[in-house]
Amino acid sequence: MKAIVCDKYGSPDVLELKEIKKPFPTENQVLVKVHSASLNFGNIVLLKGKPFLARFAFGLTKPKYSIPGGDIAGTVEAVGENVKLYKVGDEVFGDLSGCGWGGFAEYVTAPEYALALKPTNISFEEAAATPMAGVTALQGLRDKGEIKSGHKVLIYGASGGVGTFAVQIAKSFGAEVTGVCSTRNIEILHSIGADHSIDYTKECFAQHKECYDLVLGVNGSNSISAYKRVLKPNGKFVHVGGSESQLYQTLFLGPFISLTGSKKISSLLQRSNQKDLNDVKELLEVGKVKPIIDKRFKLSEITEAFKYFQEGHAQGKVVITLLQ
Repeated sequence: MKAIVCDKYGSPDVLELKEIKKPFPTENQVLVKVHSASLNFGNIVLLKGKPFLARFAFGLTKPKYSIPGGDIAGTVEAVGENVKLYKVGDEVFGDLSGCGWGGFAEYVTAPEYALALKPTNISFEEAAATPMAGVTALQGLRDKGEIKSGHKVLIYGASGGVGTFAVQIAKSFGAEVTGVCSTRNIEILHSIGADHSIDYTKECFAQHKECYDLVLGVNGSNSISAYKRVLKPNGKFVHVGGSESQLYQTLFLGPFISLTGSKKISSLLQRSNQKDLNDVKELLEVGKVKPIIDKRFKLSEITEAFKYFQEGHAQGKVVITLLQ
């Protein structure tokens, strides 16, 4: 089978398309014929080995997982004898980041707990765009942010992969949503249900008089003090992604701020979770959430896909299409 192989840390140019042996499922695994996959920030970390702390999970000197790719959607080709949830021919999607990665390939094996049945009302590409970003948004808003109906929610980086899911999921909870993005993304933001928008190229969100019950920081390099400034008393800031300096501020200053005042600062470490994936699946099935896809690339165009993605300006998700 064809697969993308990464044997050393570096730029997208180190990625190679190779012919390798097709995997075979163990008694607890499912073999999936991959139709589509997608890129997430975790793919960039796995490629570059940065921030350095990530190497303790991904390999100190070279990638522990030679085939990148977390999000997939495809068809079950074979099942191990102990698999109970799926049968040959089932259409599935899932996040493989917690069980060895390997999604940028024509076939991949995965434990059944990493997958869910694909909603019938969306395409394989849309399904592949969902797992990691959708679950991250859900965990950040619901679990860390404790979102409630009527909450005023600010989402910084609202037009990217996680951000577009976060806007829609926040609206499904009955929140009033303000999204922060650049000028060219304002239209997309309102098309997916955002009540208000702030163009960061023209104004700073921290200078607004409006305060929020919950702020989700998906991207950017803002200081923690800027986010704290726009929180209501008892408001929560949840860091999902962004610059390394922002991450370290959240990790080291966040606990102190949270202990010395009513405003809470925390960071989310997303973990793949079948229950949460099924919760997102339900939102997809009833039409409350729709994946936003920016660009599609072939498996042979993986280098170009990574280069485009790491520029940080994708409107929604970047998808790798293996089967039409």
